[in-house]
Amino acid sequence: MDKIVLKGGKKLEGEVKISGAKNAALPILAALLLTEGWNSISNVPQLGDISTILKLLHELGAEISEDKKDIRVNARNLRNPEVPYDLVKTMRASILVLGPLVARLKRAKVSLPGGCAIGARPINLHLKAFENMGVKINIEHGYVEAKVKRLKGARIYFDIPTVTGTENIMMAACLADGTTILENAAKEPEVVDLATVLSKMGAKIHGAGTDVIMIEGVETLKPMEHQIMPDRIEACTYMVAAGITGGKVKLLNCNPSHCQAVVDKLQEIGLEVSTYNHDGGVLIAGGSDLKATDIKTHPYPGFPTDMQAQIMSLLCLSQGSSIITETIFENRFMHVAELKRMGADITVQGNTAVVKGVEKLSGAQVMATDLRASASLVLAGLAAEGVTEISRVYHLDRGYEDLIGKLFNLGADIERLKA
Repeated sequence: MDKIVLKGGKKLEGEVKISGAKNAALPILAALLLTEGWNSISNVPQLGDISTILKLLHELGAEISEDKKDIRVNARNLRNPEVPYDLVKTMRASILVLGPLVARLKRAKVSLPGGCAIGARPINLHLKAFENMGVKINIEHGYVEAKVKRLKGARIYFDIPTVTGTENIMMAACLADGTTILENAAKEPEVVDLATVLSKMGAKIHGAGTDVIMIEGVETLKPMEHQIMPDRIEACTYMVAAGITGGKVKLLNCNPSHCQAVVDKLQEIGLEVSTYNHDGGVLIAGGSDLKATDIKTHPYPGFPTDMQAQIMSLLCLSQGSSIITETIFENRFMHVAELKRMGADITVQGNTAVVKGVEKLSGAQVMATDLRASASLVLAGLAAEGVTEISRVYHLDRGYEDLIGKLFNLGADIERLKA
């Protein structure tokens, strides 16, 4: 099993190009099952989860052509409605094929999804919505079985905003009879990117990016071309990397408006953030006088739960006490124990963590527990005195394209070794 070894204390300097967004690419690739003919998708990040969903699409009968970040998919011969456990046990986003399969084949058998162990992420909101659209749902032996004679438009209210739920139902509704209205829908930029793709296919979607989305069903959808949006979580992670090392980094291919909640907090902490709209760039400069602040995670446009672990590493070295409240996932403080091994002063009670800033962090042997926790340990290691060894780094392969190479090019003393 691989490990990351890094020696802290080096300021990061230079430019880094932000990759395409994993959380946009996954639902968009699933949506290609809705069409017959060749779709072309560019700026696709080269990640473990992308490889998994491409294998899944192939298993379902799709033809796939890959050229690095450019992927072409043709689901003309879509025949197989079953998604086996072996293909989805590491990736929650596998549930996103349920909507397209039900819409195209009128049936689906999808294994209950896996992914990071950060808490319960139930799909009951998806299934309740499908039932409202006339789908018969049966859960047995770890699989969701869905059957329908004809999808019907419906008014659906999500008890809580759900990104994958919004995306799943939005895809299915494109080929349903009548109009579907999603209320309390997720507003994330990735949802908007998917809606853009579906609209290019000929879908009639209104309100994406707001909490009410209306989809008018059509008979068929056509192939299209699309470029995946930049990854806002990757961008924000590199912002923290610049700040925690006191460096100066320019992010290329970045949409600053998608990162506003994080940028606001970084500026409160003491980082300098400048945007360059003419070239999609953001310049981050870290200061030596970092200040505490309070963080509370919320659905977009609030502070993203996917950045909670990373900013905690920064707050470990900020003056004063910070309070971080996690409102999305109940098990998303598993990185705390590892940060404490590096000298952090953190106390957790329920869904709240109190982070008291310390003078320094010390390199240590630590273990990654999930994707974003892995990133937080890398960030802490960049600023720590001495050598940090991070095991179980396969989590990073799921969500960060060439993290080691990008950090090395910015001046980090970092390498990946075979254990």
